[in-house]
Amino acid sequence: MTRSRKPSVRNPEETAARLVDAADSLFNSVGFDGTDTNRIAREAGYAPQTFYRHFEDKTDIFLAVYQRWWQSESDEVEKILGGKGPADAGRLADTIIAFHVRWRGFRRSLRHLAVADDRVRAARTNARVAQIARARAWLLKSHRSDAEAYASLLVFERLCDAVAEGEFADMGFSKALARQAVITAITQRFELKA
Repeated sequence: MTRSRKPSVRNPEETAARLVDAADSLFNSVGFDGTDTNRIAREAGYAPQTFYRHFEDKTDIFLAVYQRWWQSESDEVEKILGGKGPADAGRLADTIIAFHVRWRGFRRSLRHLAVADDRVRAARTNARVAQIARARAWLLKSHRSDAEAYASLLVFERLCDAVAEGEFADMGFSKALARQAVITAITQRFELKA
């Protein structure tokens, strides 16, 4: 007599989310080039072939992690800027810096891949267009063009990456001074209290 096997319950959304969680962790710790799809699947607790049921390739899951990253950062910034009363430039700087510290390994890979891979470059462009639109709705000083908004975004990204990667410390500057540099950039471009 053969026993019927109880079918396993599959939840594709949960599986995909676990794969993205694993990729997030690996991209941050060993970078894009330091991992592969088999390792991502194993890290998530799945057999390697499970990966390809949910993602086309490693770049596809990288883009899912990128979407998660920039959307999460944008949502946190919006919470600060959308609250009652004047937004606090220090709190905004701390939030953005924390995201860049948490995601510094991933961001290194993003900078490289945006030059080398057309799909990543297009995704970054689309994310930046959305970020500029959100920034306009939040608090950009009046009469700023999209080019000026984009320049502000680049200044913030570069400053926060420099803080996250220890470049200010390498130059002998304290964390407080690095933080103040980000706050100054924010208050010069946005209508916020210092």
